[in-house]
Amino acid sequence: MGENITLENETDKLKQENQRLKIAVEELAILNDIATVITSSQSLEKVIELMVKSCIKHLKVSQGVVMLLEEQDTEKPFQTMIRKQDSTLELLPYRFDSQLTGWMLKNKSPLLINDIKNDVRFDFANEIDLPIKTLLSVPISLQGKMIGLLTVFNKKSEIGFSPNDQRLLSIIAAQSAHVIENARLLKQEQELIKLEEEYRMAKEIQINILPKKIPAIDGYDIYAINIPAKEVGGDYYDFIKLSGDKIAICLGDITGKGLPAAMLMANLQATLRGQALTQQKVSDVIKNSNTLLINSTSGNRFATLFFAELNYNDHTLTYCNAGHDPVINIKDNKLTHLTEGGLLLGCFDFAEHIQVTKTLEPGEMLVIFSDGITEAMNEKEEEFGEGKLISILQSNIELSAKELSDKIVKEVKTYTGKAEQSDDITLMVLKRSK
Repeated sequence: MGENITLENETDKLKQENQRLKIAVEELAILNDIATVITSSQSLEKVIELMVKSCIKHLKVSQGVVMLLEEQDTEKPFQTMIRKQDSTLELLPYRFDSQLTGWMLKNKSPLLINDIKNDVRFDFANEIDLPIKTLLSVPISLQGKMIGLLTVFNKKSEIGFSPNDQRLLSIIAAQSAHVIENARLLKQEQELIKLEEEYRMAKEIQINILPKKIPAIDGYDIYAINIPAKEVGGDYYDFIKLSGDKIAICLGDITGKGLPAAMLMANLQATLRGQALTQQKVSDVIKNSNTLLINSTSGNRFATLFFAELNYNDHTLTYCNAGHDPVINIKDNKLTHLTEGGLLLGCFDFAEHIQVTKTLEPGEMLVIFSDGITEAMNEKEEEFGEGKLISILQSNIELSAKELSDKIVKEVKTYTGKAEQSDDITLMVLKRSK
């Protein structure tokens, strides 16, 4: 009798061991399959997609999600969540995502729920008719740091998720962490290379657009300078030789930075040159340029511009200020602003623009600048301001156009100190000398 009991016990042990070995072999096969799948791609999105599909297949669930936590800053360390899923079910509500990630971020441990509607952590599930019944979520961690979540929903089994499921999903998450991180680093590197190439192209466009030399006009002293920020902005200036004794001068500021701003800058230059050379009125040049700009760019791109036509024979200046910083006009030590013109370009096709004509007297000076000067900030994030610019002008009125420009730039650089230049600095000084 005792021998029979012992034999039965040994048989049970062998069956249990056989079952354990069978599960272990199945798990190894699953892990090998997933490892083969996710290491076959270098794309972050593809790695995540394949990982989710494999989990859905092998754990026999209806939905799976990977959420990657991207660090933004110390105050909000987990801002952006990237999710990939493979399911015909509707997307989970934001409130559920928020509750789940909040719990996981706090506890950093697996979460297994086989009756979600009766779980106090998701007590709102009945109110919104949540399309899930069971849930298993595990952290994706690398070197002790949580970098994301791997979650599966709705086990296709009446008994729900088991401890073995939890263990397997945890192993998958651990196995995938390095692959995900490497793919993420590769993506960041590729994005950096793309940004560097865009920066190079933007820089090249800006260099090619700006005039190679300042025009020499008898009776006038003219100088212009552009100092680009680290991230190329959209400042632009130009001199356009017109028929007779006329020249067009302009200085503009394009919204945005980088390649989009540089391309809009090139578009604006080509448009203005084409319009200016048709011998239209200044106001019509601006009006037509505005229409062309609206028709050729997206609605969130626009430009401010000061455009003027100088007749250096009779010394008349006809100008239009399209939403640009007020141009400083100094005559007999008295300061005024040239503001007349209209709205900025590229926004409103109904915008009206006017032109104003004035005569430049000997000794009179115009200072046209971009907000990269007045809005330049020091390390305390205090702006340079127009007041300091005016003070420099009034104290150095006798300087040549180049000397005055260099003086202004030097003062701005001194003021900002070690603070990084955040915007282009562009300046044009025009003085009638006789």
